[in-house]
Amino acid sequence: MPVSLNTGAVLVTGASTGIGAAAALLLAALGHRVFAGVRRVEDGEALQRRGGALVVPVLIDGTEAASSTAAAQRVAEAVGAGGRGALGNNAGIAVAGAWEHMARGRLRQQFEVNLFGTVAVTQAFLPLLRRGRGRVVIVTSITGKHAPPFYGPYAASKHALEAFGDSLRLEMRPWGIKVSLIEPGAVDTPIWEKGLSLADEVVSEMPPEARRIYAPYIEAARRSGGQAGRRGIAPRRVAEAIAHAVRSPRPRTRYFVGRDARLLAAARRLLPDRVMDLLIWHGMKMPRRPR
Repeated sequence: MPVSLNTGAVLVTGASTGIGAAAALLLAALGHRVFAGVRRVEDGEALQRRGGALVVPVLIDGTEAASSTAAAQRVAEAVGAGGRGALGNNAGIAVAGAWEHMARGRLRQQFEVNLFGTVAVTQAFLPLLRRGRGRVVIVTSITGKHAPPFYGPYAASKHALEAFGDSLRLEMRPWGIKVSLIEPGAVDTPIWEKGLSLADEVVSEMPPEARRIYAPYIEAARRSGGQAGRRGIAPRRVAEAIAHAVRSPRPRTRYFVGRDARLLAAARRLLPDRVMDLLIWHGMKMPRRPR
């Protein structure tokens, strides 16, 4: 971990569990005052017990503009006019299913949380970050560059976050606000269990005939996703990348975290699309196409 004089305040969204909780605890251990964005009071209290006085729970729901504005005002009042700060955008959900039968409401739900929520929180906090030439850190995913079958809505939202982060990085250049994208591969977090539960709901909404013809492929995708989650890296590894982006004098524009993320990023640059399609299809152990 690089040594830095920047121990300003940091807001981390999605801090109840997984990557967000790991980032909040690590940053607090490094001396930052961490405003841990949670949606339930009890989650914030539990995190504060683990992290100590430097962890300050903040109720925030990025899908509600008033919630983002209120959180920004609370943090601004707490930190005052001085000192650098950072925003760690991490909150997200995973919607999975077949594009052919993806309900528009489910797609809106995916983008409302992952993209629109992230944009809303960032908009609310940029005036505060501008005062101290702070940092914006956005947790996307390697699926923002590589979209596996039946994880399309999630991957599409992460593709959109990549575009948001790249564009924002240039727009913030006049004020010296650095923007970094964190692109992990599989991480062992509760999002896999939550995603599988949500996938069950999505599948139940499909017509019976659609469930029949897609069943073997969706089941293969579920197995592949579950195995990837169990083999995934610890959230602490992603938290360390977030801390580097917050603290380093020269943060990277993007961080590929995990061996699978680095391999997929390199393969995307080097291999033709059809070769990648075959590797992904067979790697997920998809059944043969129906005759």
